[in-house]
This record gives sequence, structure tokens and C-alpha cells, in this order.
Amino acid sequence: MVVMGGRWSMSECLLIIQIPCLNEERTLPMTLKALPRHLPGVDRVEILIIDDGSTDATVEVARACGVDHIVHFKRNRGLAAAFQAGIDACVKLGADVVVNTDADNQYYAGDIANLIHPILMNEADIVVGDRQPERIQHFSPLKRRLQRYGSWVMRHASNTPVCDAASGFRAYSREALLRLNVVSEFSYTMETLIQAGRSGLTVANVPVRTNLPTRPSRLFKGIASYLQRSGSTILRTYTMYRPLTVFLTIGCVLLAAGFAVGMRYLWLVLTGDPSGRLSLPLSIILLVTGFQVCLFGLLADLIRANRKLSEEILYRVRKLESESSTRGAFSRSPRNSASQRGE
Repeated sequence: MVVMGGRWSMSECLLIIQIPCLNEERTLPMTLKALPRHLPGVDRVEILIIDDGSTDATVEVARACGVDHIVHFKRNRGLAAAFQAGIDACVKLGADVVVNTDADNQYYAGDIANLIHPILMNEADIVVGDRQPERIQHFSPLKRRLQRYGSWVMRHASNTPVCDAASGFRAYSREALLRLNVVSEFSYTMETLIQAGRSGLTVANVPVRTNLPTRPSRLFKGIASYLQRSGSTILRTYTMYRPLTVFLTIGCVLLAAGFAVGMRYLWLVLTGDPSGRLSLPLSIILLVTGFQVCLFGLLADLIRANRKLSEEILYRVRKLESESSTRGAFSRSPRNSASQRGE
């Protein structure tokens, strides 16, 4: 693959559309029917299904609809694990571009051409489909505000211009696939954006359309649950990539509070006020705790440096494996070969 004149020059460009599935026998056929099989700038379009331990006929329906590849989990492992398994499979299959979409037909498949265009033009590594949540009629006013605020938080946490952080309708270049590592057990959407921004990958936005909902979301039970899990994912991932900033901020706040309490104690002592006796031990506790938190930040930053080295090694190993792998070494649906199974 060589970049020439702002476009890719390659013998063949393979696009794989991956779809994580969990009990989607009812909605999967309409989703697959809408997916394009021919796109400008792409030589071949293939479809990969990640079956996340479905207990219905999702796999049989996928085979009957003629999907090209199936990754099957024997038990449910969650959306994040399904996404990671999907991109690993796509890399081994030799995909140059990967589009991730949902099995519930939430996203309008006709926008895939626009979604992959910045990648084909070598303008972005990751393209996020902007649903423009403020215009989605079936979203409640509260959900629209939360989506807008959540995207604002993600723009600052990830240092990317993302407009719709919760959107799962995304396109990835091969370079992005080789560098992304999902460790969250909840969802990949927030974590991969922070990784991309902190790893130097270019993120772009493309307006996309949505279809009417076919079923309630299965990812979370309610807004409170979503906020709790998303917030913890953002905080954990941001801390993983910027530990010194996080720990030093907390440590400096504690040190400042301890210093302020200590100054209060001195003032009360000088003025002969006996009510400040408890201020001294509180000041000492805050100062010692703040100092320890700052030390934790330094240690965490050293660990981050080692993790960056590990990620670079993993990237090189993945790249070598992807270059040496053959198409026949990975499973396919009966249209090509047997399905891949995950434990």
C-alpha cells in the first residue's frame, strides 16, 4: 500500500463491514439487505458478523443471508470484546478499511460511502458518523443534552474533534486497526477515541443519517446506568494515558488544602484561639496524602512509558502477522469456509 497524490495506490482495496450481534435474528436480515456490496474506490466489500454468544438463530440467519465471515463466541462477552475480536479478524483477513455498524439497522447504510471517503483520500485514520443527536426526533430532550455534553467531555479528554462520541457507526483505516487495543468491558466507543487522540491518529467526522429504532438499546438499562459506566470508562482510559496529569492535579489540590488548613492553625495559635487544635492533624494528613498521590503519579507515568513500548511492540507484531497471514487461514461462512469460534 502506497500513498500517492493524496490517495491510496494499491492492487486491491478490501472493505470489511463488521457487525457485532447478540440475539439479532429479527433485525439482522434488514440490516444485511441494506449494506452495499459495491462502493467507489473499493474493489471488494465483505461482511463479517461477530456473534456474541447469541441464544437465538442469529448465526443461522447470518449464514442464510450470505455473510462472508462469522466470528462466534460460545458465551456472551460484551460489546467491547466483540469489537476487538472483529478488528483482529479483519486485520488477519487483510482488510484495508473496516466499517463498524450495528445489527439493529440503526444507521443508514447508504452513508457508508461518505464514511470511508476521508480514509480513502488519506485524510483520516478514524471517521466517526455524526448522527447529529440534537436532530433525532425519537431522542428525549434530556438524552439530546446528555449526548451534547458527553461529546464535549470526550473532545477534551481525547483531544479529537469528535461531534458524536457515542456513535458506533465508524470507519477505520488499517493503521488504526493495528494500533487500537480495547481493554474496557463495557463499550469501545469512548476508549478508542481517547486512544486515537493520544496515539496521534487523525479522527474526522461525517454527518450520517439514522433509521427509526427497531428495539430498545441492550447496552444499558437506563440513562443513569449509561452515565455511570461511560463516566468510569472515560476516567479510567484518560488516567491510563495521562496519569501524571490526573494524579498531580489531585495531589496538588490535597497539598493546597493541607497548606490552607495549616495556615489556619498557625493563625489560631498566634491569636490564642484554642478551637484550632484539630486543624494540625488534619493539615498533616492532607499534606502527607497529597505528597503520596503525587508520587503515585510519577510511578504511574513510568508505567505509562512502559505501556507505550508494549503497545509499539504489539503493533509491530500485529503488522508482521497481518502481512504473513493468508486468507485461507481464517474462517468464513459456508459461502467461503467454516466460521471462526471464540472461547
